[in-house]
Amino acid sequence: MAVRTRSSNHRASLAALLGVVAVAAVPVGVVVSGRLAGLDLLDAVWAVPVAFAAGVSALLFARGATGRIQRTLARAGGAGRARLGRILGVAGISIALAGAIAVGFYELLVRLEG
Repeated sequence: MAVRTRSSNHRASLAALLGVVAVAAVPVGVVVSGRLAGLDLLDAVWAVPVAFAAGVSALLFARGATGRIQRTLARAGGAGRARLGRILGVAGISIALAGAIAVGFYELLVRLEG
């Protein structure tokens, strides 16, 4: 009798982890820039590309995890983590785009001011 084994789906775990990084990057950058001496709020702009890259990576890993789930007829598991990674990846990209727009408008206002 064949025993069904459940293999792990590491792509799903990576998608969820990168999704959390994507969502948390900009808020953590703002908090860090506010608490460290010598940094102002505009120095948190480094978190925008980090959030965008992590969000895109989360979406790619979620896609790979979903493909593995389909290929193994759901024996690989991780459908919930892949879904979470996809949701958090989209949210992280949205936060990164909002941060980029905010910084862009700030720079425009500074240049028009003086």
